[in-house]
Amino acid sequence: MLTKNDQIENLQELNDELENYFRNTIIPQLFVDANLILQKFTPPAMKQFKLSAADSGKSINDIIDNTRFPSIVDNIHQVINSNEILEKEIQTTDLRWYQMNIIPYVNMRTNKTNGVIITFVEITMRIKDLKEQEKLIADHEILLDTISHDIKTPLTNLILAIDLYKNASKEDPAESKMLFNIVDSAVRKMQHIIGDLTDARKQEYKYKAESELLNFEHILEDVRLTLNETIRQSGTVIKSEIGISEITFSRRKLRSIIYNLVNNAIKFRSTEGKSEIFIKTEQENGFIVISVKDNGIGIDEAKQDTIFYKYFRVENSIEGSGIGLYLVKEIVNNAGGKIVLASEPGKGSEFKVYLKAE
Repeated sequence: MLTKNDQIENLQELNDELENYFRNTIIPQLFVDANLILQKFTPPAMKQFKLSAADSGKSINDIIDNTRFPSIVDNIHQVINSNEILEKEIQTTDLRWYQMNIIPYVNMRTNKTNGVIITFVEITMRIKDLKEQEKLIADHEILLDTISHDIKTPLTNLILAIDLYKNASKEDPAESKMLFNIVDSAVRKMQHIIGDLTDARKQEYKYKAESELLNFEHILEDVRLTLNETIRQSGTVIKSEIGISEITFSRRKLRSIIYNLVNNAIKFRSTEGKSEIFIKTEQENGFIVISVKDNGIGIDEAKQDTIFYKYFRVENSIEGSGIGLYLVKEIVNNAGGKIVLASEPGKGSEFKVYLKAE
């Protein structure tokens, strides 16, 4: 049987081992008793949360600002009341991410929690990598959707021209030449789109598409040429007021935004009167605003959120895959911007795209 001195010596050895652990651990840890008093903390916790020896013995409520995580007290109460470990990813007010574990310290004789041990493992870089991977996956999805969507118009023109060519008079060289020009233009446009998309993939570095200083008028003219046959057949008049010409953005993505909004405006034109589209650029509160306004059929307020859903179509009778506006919103949101819609049935629609001004 151990003597009292032996017991004291054993306790002293255990205490020395514990102190040695405190001094050498690289993990920030806080030891809080059942009354929410901070009893002990490791040196990394002193550095991470700017604690000093004078903070030992204080209520956790008095040093809550040091942890930069306001709900830590509620989490401690939860563990003390439940006797169960709490594990969660948290973000502190300095925008760092941690894996926080709150472990109950249970008295084996009474089976009651006498306090908790809180550990923090920084995972900021891991969270950053995960977010970048999510952006990469989203960007690949947008790329595939863009290919299937943007190539549809020139492909439709190509098929139409081939069908007309089958029934065309072989003795009318003018008609044959016109159809040949349509075929040639459609093929070249598809080649151009695929080339742009391929080049964009080659130019991406670490999950981010290459941005460049663009001339908005050039992007708009490119869209006009792509939709030339659609514009001509619909009799649509496109007007513009370019207040901001230079925009720093991905060429492919800006072109996709304008293409989809203009194509959408033509597609949902009114059968009454001439179809008109007004495009404007301006600067507003640190954003470059691109507005595309039409005098088309308009959109009911109840559907103004759902039109941005993938594969949703306002009118099933109108041809389209339903991903154009979804693409626009994904591109704009991923760039830290937003898209706003103002519309009323029978009075047209106005889409405003807000892109961060560089």
